[in-house]
Amino acid sequence: MKKADKQQAEEVVTLLKRSHTLIKKMLDARNRPAALELLEQCQSCAISLGEKIEAVEGENASTIPLLESYCELTYQIYEKVKQPYPVNGNQIHNDLAKELIKIGSSIKQDIHTRTEAVFLPYKASMWDSLESIWKAADEDPECDAYVIPIPYYDKNPDGSFGQLHYEGSQYPDYVPITNYHDYQFAERQPDIIFIHNPYDEFNYLTSVHPFFYARNLKQFTEKLVYVPYFVLGEPDLDNPDSIEQVSHFCTNPGVIYADKVIVQSENMRQVYIKVMTKFMEGHGFTKKDWEEKILGLGSPKMDKVLSTKKEDQEIPEEWLKIIRKPDGSFRKVILYNTGLTAFLQHSEQYLDKMKDVFRIFWEEREEVALLWRPHPLLANTVKTMRPAILESYEKLVGEYQKAGWGIYDDSADLNRAIAVCDAYYGDGSSVVQLCEEAGKLVMIQDVGVLNNLSVNE
Repeated sequence: MKKADKQQAEEVVTLLKRSHTLIKKMLDARNRPAALELLEQCQSCAISLGEKIEAVEGENASTIPLLESYCELTYQIYEKVKQPYPVNGNQIHNDLAKELIKIGSSIKQDIHTRTEAVFLPYKASMWDSLESIWKAADEDPECDAYVIPIPYYDKNPDGSFGQLHYEGSQYPDYVPITNYHDYQFAERQPDIIFIHNPYDEFNYLTSVHPFFYARNLKQFTEKLVYVPYFVLGEPDLDNPDSIEQVSHFCTNPGVIYADKVIVQSENMRQVYIKVMTKFMEGHGFTKKDWEEKILGLGSPKMDKVLSTKKEDQEIPEEWLKIIRKPDGSFRKVILYNTGLTAFLQHSEQYLDKMKDVFRIFWEEREEVALLWRPHPLLANTVKTMRPAILESYEKLVGEYQKAGWGIYDDSADLNRAIAVCDAYYGDGSSVVQLCEEAGKLVMIQDVGVLNNLSVNE
């Protein structure tokens, strides 16, 4: 039985105990009609509780016969009170109390609780930010874990909702998926909900369905947990500029409404505490509140990248055609990552940089294979925020794919790309931290510099 269900059962016992006291008072006051009505309500309550326990624990649950015995007793008392003869209120109260004590003890000792944990990823490519937590929950015999990918919208330039996306079919085969239509949150009231999207309506590019905004999910669980889908460069706690650079990642609805926030390190935890204490000043939050809420337990993304080995990967045949040389040996694989921030800052100049990168890697294609992995939201970012260059961007993507000398990876599996590559080249992003953790050489591109890349350095 879920913790919430057991708590409700215990609350029913408390309610029945209060009702017994009222029954005695009504009998002492010779108000038999009121006492009879309360006895009916007690029996009805016990029947409902028995049906709920049977549905969850089965018909052989130890508490069931005790509830049946209680119902029989209330019936006998009811029939006695109906008669025009004196009754002993104290005796009736004591008899009911004895049966109720047995029921309460059985609920406490015989009914074991299970935790129901719900994981709500929205983009399959970001599932690695929750996977190791899900695995631990899934392996716990006392936990029922549900992975429920949630729908999200592209946003139009005016902020309205555009196309609806659902990526439930893009998760690894070993992850059992529950469709969001099939899980009734109000009815189930899961013990804990994990999210990795903190923005609610405040993302310019996408929005999860409003039902799944953090402030709404809060009403369906006692513990809402936010785990960032990204990792950041470690901040310098003595450098205000370093803290300022990551502050906007802290002040989001997911952080505010969550009961717990799990961040990548103790240093990052201190940044969140500092930023949120100041940001929420005057709104009823203290520094102690943030110290209790923010946990520096590490990022599951790091767990995933360290557990993903090259030799375990199923490399697509079209990739192998590019990676493998005619003599059977393998080329160096460079993961080229293009992010959102740099693209928005430089726009047309960024396109020129990409063309230059592609030209140089094409010239070195005999020894080096380029694995281009654009940010999952890059195409939508260009469409929404830089529509004037959308056609140029799409043309560049199309020409690269058609040429066939390099790999284009828009799959949900970032960790495969990291495992396969020998080095990283591209923008500063959370992928940099993951590659460094995996022991890969990292080179950061300078958008303002053309014709100055040597892949053999």
